[in-house]
Amino acid sequence: MSQPAGGAEKTPGYASLATQTRRRVTARLMPFLFLLYVIAYVDRINISFAALQMNGELGFSDSVFGFGSGIFFFGYTLLAIPGAMLVERWSARKAIAATMVAWGLIASASGFIHAKAGFYSMRLLLGVAEAGFFPGMITYLSHWHRAEDRAKAVAVFMTAIPVSRVVASPVSAVLLTVNWLGLAGWRWLLILEGAPAIALGIACLFYLTDWPEQARWLSAAQRDWLAGEMERENYEKRRSGRACFREALRGRDVWLLCLAYFGGTAGEYGLSLWLPKILQRLGHQSAARTALLTAIPSLAAIPAMVLCGAHSDRTGERRWHAALPRMAAGAALVALAAQSLGVPAALGAFSVATAGIVAAYGPLWAIPTGILGSSAAAASIGLINAFGNMGGFAGPYIIGWFSSRTGEYAGGLWSVAAALAGSGAFALLVRRRPQPAQLDSAADLARAPGRQAAVCDDVPLP
Repeated sequence: MSQPAGGAEKTPGYASLATQTRRRVTARLMPFLFLLYVIAYVDRINISFAALQMNGELGFSDSVFGFGSGIFFFGYTLLAIPGAMLVERWSARKAIAATMVAWGLIASASGFIHAKAGFYSMRLLLGVAEAGFFPGMITYLSHWHRAEDRAKAVAVFMTAIPVSRVVASPVSAVLLTVNWLGLAGWRWLLILEGAPAIALGIACLFYLTDWPEQARWLSAAQRDWLAGEMERENYEKRRSGRACFREALRGRDVWLLCLAYFGGTAGEYGLSLWLPKILQRLGHQSAARTALLTAIPSLAAIPAMVLCGAHSDRTGERRWHAALPRMAAGAALVALAAQSLGVPAALGAFSVATAGIVAAYGPLWAIPTGILGSSAAAASIGLINAFGNMGGFAGPYIIGWFSSRTGEYAGGLWSVAAALAGSGAFALLVRRRPQPAQLDSAADLARAPGRQAAVCDDVPLP
């Protein structure tokens, strides 16, 4: 089941099998996983569209909305590490299914809130319910994609972020105009957009496969090739366990990735959750028209994300591919904060910022699974996601705080721009690692500097 050493992959038959297997895995898994993340992200950000009506109806100030939007991430941090470990140690399809059904029920129930206490409570519970989904997905992708293919795979998967807003914008615009059974449009928006998560959660039990060895939708030769690739890649990770978990949490690079992710999520959710309100204030548009305009920056971000991930895989470089887009995003927000812009110019700046924020995700998430053993990587992904997503609280909260006190969004945008610049700087401080594509055999992998970290009994993580 193991891969031929050295140059065997260059033989025509082997190359054909590799290509066929990778295409089959992508065709089978990626559309479904992509759809799951679109649904997850819609349920996470649809409160930004609901706010166009909800804040006025319930009397929420900008500071109340900013705090309630961000409190999601307090709950989100609680189960991020266990969520990733469940996928690694138990069952991906069962863990993902349970997560989706739980958050779908809570997301729909959020449509019945009447006061800020209920708003805070439902957002906190939604974060708890959804906590294991994303780190579990990143871990799951590492079961099916080799390290040298991983940045593109993650980038394609995470294009669900901009796509979700493109999808949510027109759907939300329509739902904001209804008034059924005496309930305002924003309530129906939350109620109905939570339902798909429940249905797809149940579908996960029947559609997903936990490991390549269990994939009956692959031929025997394809299963053997993929399992052999994963075995070769994990050769030096065989003894990873509790020691690896401890050492991963002590690793300098893991904490730098936490900080890089923190800055990115501060920008992402600060922008995502406040974009409709900022555009509404700039253009004095209706709620429905404002919701539609928010799709424009996300449309610009989709090709940027795919191209950045693909180029990172082709060159084998991760740090600069993660850093430069974040710095460009910060510069765009500085331009927006420094001067008063009309709606067209503001949409241009928001497009550059959104593209820069999300384009960095593929290369950034390829780093931990490329340098750590399986258990250490799962734990580290959970830690990075948990710590980093506290930026998801900081970004929305600080924009709301500045708006409530100054009547302007500029101070919050300056703060978010600084966080994005910091995200790029921390990504550059992560130390280089040799790429698996450059290593010829399992023995080379085991000897590579920094890769021995997974064998924690011998060599600790740097």
